Amino acid sequence: MKSTRTTYISKMATDLKPSGIRRFFDLAAGMEGVISLGVGEPDFVTPWHIREAAINSLERGFTSYTPNAGILELREEIAFYMKNQFHVEYAPKDEIIVTVGASSAIDLAMRTILDPGEEVIVVEPCFVSYVPMVELAGGVAVRVQATKENDFKILPEQLESAITSKTKAIMLCSPNNPTGTLLNQAELKAIADLAIEHDLLIIADEIYAELSYDDEEYTSMAAIDGMRDRTILVSGFSKSFAMTGWRLGFVCAPIEISSAMLKVHQYALLCASTMSQYAAIEALRNGRPDVEEMVKSYRRRRNFIVQSFNEIGLTCHEPGGAFYAFPSIESTGLSSQEFAERLLMKEGVAVVPGDVFGASGEGHIRCSYATSLEELQEAVKRIKRFIDSL
Repeated sequence: MKSTRTTYISKMATDLKPSGIRRFFDLAAGMEGVISLGVGEPDFVTPWHIREAAINSLERGFTSYTPNAGILELREEIAFYMKNQFHVEYAPKDEIIVTVGASSAIDLAMRTILDPGEEVIVVEPCFVSYVPMVELAGGVAVRVQATKENDFKILPEQLESAITSKTKAIMLCSPNNPTGTLLNQAELKAIADLAIEHDLLIIADEIYAELSYDDEEYTSMAAIDGMRDRTILVSGFSKSFAMTGWRLGFVCAPIEISSAMLKVHQYALLCASTMSQYAAIEALRNGRPDVEEMVKSYRRRRNFIVQSFNEIGLTCHEPGGAFYAFPSIESTGLSSQEFAERLLMKEGVAVVPGDVFGASGEGHIRCSYATSLEELQEAVKRIKRFIDSL
């Protein structure tokens, strides 16, 4: 019998859009003299003592699989770190899973909690993978737009208006990628009250928690009263410890959820890289001074780039964390895509158009200041020259 099949590719994979961030990164890769403010990656090299720990693990022959949930010693360090830094307690044996980066932790969470057709409220602008990960898990992403008028802070009433009988969770990132917006304790409490009232989970992406610049102590969603047992907390080592290439994250959740996540993790990924886990143990034990120095540098860069954007006519709110500025380019009359493409071709500066992060990102560009101050100064000169030429 002759097959009537027209393609071997699933409809889901066919409909999946390529990353808008990567498109501009790939364009810039083939050009000389480009200053990239596009990819969210620290320009710092992983500190030597952390690299040395990985090398030492190799020399000692630690090259086997680890337990599915990760090396217990690392999970114990994560538990201590969460308690010491963010005032929330997790059982290292049962409530912490080491993952292949924070992105895989979010994917793992979605596949664990969602049945087909269930909804996750996604606050936009947001990291480009949130919506696809909901959809790949069979869920429905309900987009709610934070606006520039409120410095991209989502309002509880906006979230409440999106809740239906099918809503399972709210996806939240603070400090936010791409806006750098940081929610304070009172703002998180308002969202937490909503989650408790409607019996919802919060998937809290706190990968940028260490990179916050406000005087107020960072508050984790899981530390809010009543939220520890309804929060899936995602974090990792890429941003704060400059360990992007090590691909190591972790997820903390109450045992009912974490035990189910571990089952999915066993089949999907087995375990994270052994040598990366030994490096992470060293990072948590002795990496605080490195983090503090990087945060000081990021704060200086943030202050420079935000002031510079406002001076050249691109209105920019001050990000409370992460390492992104999200200036408005509406005054130029160009769309985000047009601005980014023309800036790259004419002046050799790569930025990410804001619309790839959601509809409310239109009229903005994301600029990573995780690059040297000298390069930021040159980038601002080129951007000003480009604006003046319009």
